[in-house]
Amino acid sequence: MQKQNNKKYISNYPRAGKFGVYGGQFVPEVLMHALNELEEAYLRYREEEEFNKELDYYLRTFAGRPTPLYLCSRLSDLLGIRLYLKREDLVHGGAHKLNNTIGQALLAMRMGKRRIIAETGAGQHGLATAIAGALFGLKTEIYMGEEDIERQRLNVFRMKLMGAEVHPVASGSKTLKDAINEAMRDWVANVRDTHYLLGSVVGPHPYPVMVRDFQRVIGVETRWQILEAEKRLPDALVACVGGGSNSIGLFYDFLDDEDVSIYGVEAGGKGIIAGMHSATLCTGSKGVLHGTYSYLLQDEDGQILSTHSIAPGLNYSGVGPEHSFLKDMGLVTYDIVSDREALHALELLCKYEGILPALESAHALAYVERLVKEKDMGRDDIVVVCLSGRGDKDVEIIEQALALQQSGLGLGVR
Repeated sequence: MQKQNNKKYISNYPRAGKFGVYGGQFVPEVLMHALNELEEAYLRYREEEEFNKELDYYLRTFAGRPTPLYLCSRLSDLLGIRLYLKREDLVHGGAHKLNNTIGQALLAMRMGKRRIIAETGAGQHGLATAIAGALFGLKTEIYMGEEDIERQRLNVFRMKLMGAEVHPVASGSKTLKDAINEAMRDWVANVRDTHYLLGSVVGPHPYPVMVRDFQRVIGVETRWQILEAEKRLPDALVACVGGGSNSIGLFYDFLDDEDVSIYGVEAGGKGIIAGMHSATLCTGSKGVLHGTYSYLLQDEDGQILSTHSIAPGLNYSGVGPEHSFLKDMGLVTYDIVSDREALHALELLCKYEGILPALESAHALAYVERLVKEKDMGRDDIVVVCLSGRGDKDVEIIEQALALQQSGLGLGVR
């Protein structure tokens, strides 16, 4: 039996919104009142029985929790381990994002905010925000880069069906970073009646800790489910990292278990040397982006670099400050997976288990194959992967990428 949780890392709340040197609030003065109001509301309601009952009610009856922990029997035989998937792709809307949007929408209403805004890259957070807005009757507006709108037309249509207004962002790289910029500009101009429903564990305090806490349900469920299934904890946890919400949600309640190895997987894109990647933790440096101090991709003059990933949700120049802290502390190992490797893993899961994962999740799955070889894992080793979303949204990208691969043009190298 593995060592049980001794609570050395896990604490209730970070002091001054900091994870070591990371985090904080690097925002215009006009937003400080809104951030203080949000923190005050969150600290109040996170302990309130009625709030937690309401949140639990919607997570169970609307979102579909708890999600299954599924043993991949055929893929386990192929890899030579016991591979489990935490099926966040089965949450209503198709991804883990609804765990957070329901929680924040309930908070917004308690603060008297009737308008919510959000940013999105892969479209899953935008969709989850639109769903929450429709559920609670909130005016909802979504900012999304033009490039991501083109790549994620299905999710854009679904957002509009839910009654949300989608604003295309034409600046910069026309992806997630630029959508966040525009959403924050909107918030500055409309801070009195608007709640910015941030989608990941990034941004100024209290967002990183608040979003983490709403996503902790992933790891809490995984813990009791794996103990029920295997009578012990897993040998390894693996999740993809863009901003980092699905991964911190899975990792957090295992951080004190010394015998559980934890791996966060970033997008290697078409190659680190080529500079076409989103590997913030593996190749970035420390700085400020979107109101928080963390690792980010920047040049020697501090200008934010463009990113690339086949997975729109990993196409971000920054990362959550808690992940930066966990990297420096050595509590989580971060590595990269290329576009090509992710696509191969996606095909394997489709053919062996009948599950189409999101391209973001496919990065985590691809890393398992490498992990098995490098760590010499065997039949008794247990690995849990967070399947953060389903791949319906990515079908056009996948089709185009496979066609390129078959034509011999390829997807680049690791």
